[in-house]
Amino acid sequence: MNETLSKMLGGKQGAIGLGILAALILVLLPLGLDPFRLGLVGKYLTYAFVAVSLVLLWGNGGILSLGQGIFFGLGGYAMAMFLKLEASDPVSTAIQSTPGIPDFMDWNQLTALPWFWEPFKSLPLTILAILVIPTLFAFLIGYAMFKRRVGGVYFAIITQAIALILSILIIGQQGYTGGVNGITDLKTLLGWDIRTDSAKYVLYYVNAALLIGCILLSRYVLSSKFGMLLLAMRDKEERVRFSGYDVSNFKIFIFCLSAMISAIGGAMFTLQVGFMSPTFIGIVPSIEMVIFAAVGGRMSLIGAVYGTLLVNAGKTMFSETYPEMWLFLMGGLFIAVVMFFPNGLAGIYDKYAKKVPFLRKLSEESPKAKKADAVPTPVETKEAGVKA
Repeated sequence: MNETLSKMLGGKQGAIGLGILAALILVLLPLGLDPFRLGLVGKYLTYAFVAVSLVLLWGNGGILSLGQGIFFGLGGYAMAMFLKLEASDPVSTAIQSTPGIPDFMDWNQLTALPWFWEPFKSLPLTILAILVIPTLFAFLIGYAMFKRRVGGVYFAIITQAIALILSILIIGQQGYTGGVNGITDLKTLLGWDIRTDSAKYVLYYVNAALLIGCILLSRYVLSSKFGMLLLAMRDKEERVRFSGYDVSNFKIFIFCLSAMISAIGGAMFTLQVGFMSPTFIGIVPSIEMVIFAAVGGRMSLIGAVYGTLLVNAGKTMFSETYPEMWLFLMGGLFIAVVMFFPNGLAGIYDKYAKKVPFLRKLSEESPKAKKADAVPTPVETKEAGVKA
């Protein structure tokens, strides 16, 4: 196993953990669930992109963002704009006052497609926008905040405020964004009907594969020298700064990377669910996404996925079974996790896995694998030249 692949897999223990997750979401769940339930799981997995990004940003970087819904929503809206333009061809919109533009624009008396919608007629440009626009927006926020050493609770509050402002802006510009209803009635992707059961299965597997790819990328980043410095920065930021490193650049980079991963999840959400609305950009969804990472374990990439699945499955089950009490039940679940399992599901695994002989032996053989699923947590590292 070469060095790059080893870093991405996280050694034997990390590879086994990733293999179990892959088997669950790629084999067991598709075989055991009907198309409707599998569609729900696919939606949950789109949220897992954000949870994984928070493990990078919050768990390893010590930067709590309460506005990750911003980037999830930007990625989702970019994909929704492409799909909406494809669904708004002149033939399908012949009854409108202005054929060829989205219906909500016609309702708001727009007579031409806005200039910023034009690039979304192309799928390659749309994919580029999904990756670049949220990353650029994160860079602007990060540069403005981190270069001025704004962090901690102040950064969390500012990202929360930006999420609220953006959701209000989208709702207010109804003629350009669809307003509170969002962008709906999305039907095809390059002529392929995304509403059929077969399409749902294909999109589910694409979504799962992209999620695993993001986990591998995150592991590679965290197992590099940059990952070591990120952990050192989280624990002793001033020492890293006094060692000659520009801490703000590290923060900006990891913030931008987490934004890009969140945006991919948003784009896949639009494809799987068939709409995008401002309700996924505001404060509440952003806080829920932090909870997903906390329940799974904020230092565990794989744990973040399990946390997302557990919380959302519980939310669905409680709301279906106890429609009047599900909020209290979910609140009780969160309180129980925080009180008894402060390190989330990953902490439970770390605590009890050592009692299983095979896993204990594996952990002893692969000491480099016990990190945020593979990332060293050194107090001192010669390579980085920093004492954390």
